[in-house]
Amino acid sequence: MKYTRVLWAWVAAFVLVAAGCRKEAKSQDDAQMDTFTQQRTTTKPAAAGTGSQTTVSTTAIDLLKQRVGRGTSEIILQRKAYTTSYNKRRRTPNWVAWTLTKDHTYGRLQRENERFEEDMDVAEPRATFQDYYNSRYDRGHMCPAGDNKWDQEALTQSFLMTNICPQNHGLNKDDWNDLEMQCRSWARRYGELTIVCGPLYEQPEDEVRTIGRNKVAVPTGFFKVVYRPQPKPLAVGFIFKNNGSSQPWRSQAVSVDEVEQRAGIDFFQMLPDDVEERIEALDNLKGW
Repeated sequence: MKYTRVLWAWVAAFVLVAAGCRKEAKSQDDAQMDTFTQQRTTTKPAAAGTGSQTTVSTTAIDLLKQRVGRGTSEIILQRKAYTTSYNKRRRTPNWVAWTLTKDHTYGRLQRENERFEEDMDVAEPRATFQDYYNSRYDRGHMCPAGDNKWDQEALTQSFLMTNICPQNHGLNKDDWNDLEMQCRSWARRYGELTIVCGPLYEQPEDEVRTIGRNKVAVPTGFFKVVYRPQPKPLAVGFIFKNNGSSQPWRSQAVSVDEVEQRAGIDFFQMLPDDVEERIEALDNLKGW
């Protein structure tokens, strides 16, 4: 079996257990939000272009769309280079997933002229640039700008607030950034990775801290799962606390099983069972 064919299939599959989403009865506001989303959100394959461009299978898109409007706080938004599961209650993503190719890591576009923008594809209240002002938190990318310098639209979309979480400044500029750079190094070495990351809220819902007028939820931590199909399928997880303590990325490596338990997401369902079980149990960087 060619494992590259299932890269996005398992991304679609894991939304069946969405990150941190509670099954709650819909309020009138939720119903209005879903109506707005169905009117505004479109899900399309990546536009035609160069061979290095990310593509998402129609099957994956269809499965992702099925999640919208089922009573959980999740709206699937398909961008040119990534897919995000947006949590309308927390105003942050549940998870963001993308494929990073070797070609993408050599993009030459610059981010200096880019601006963080609220995402008009989700209804108000939604996160804005001003919500972070004087909050002591950075606007932390989930799918990083550095992975999207290969295409102007992809780079611009990485600055949408539905791809952003309140992140400690020290973590954002140091250890989280170091792992992002390491992922680009792995993509150059192995040709292609699939990456999923997102926030962790490991406290009761009524104790979640918020910032700004729109009450953007502040995570207690962040997870990242990295999967490579070649030369042998392998995956590793990472978990960081959302604070400024020293957290070298190597020391934060954990098994995918642990990320699943803490994030409430089931990864790699579309891989053969023996492969899934093997790669999810690994809790070190051997082989990378």
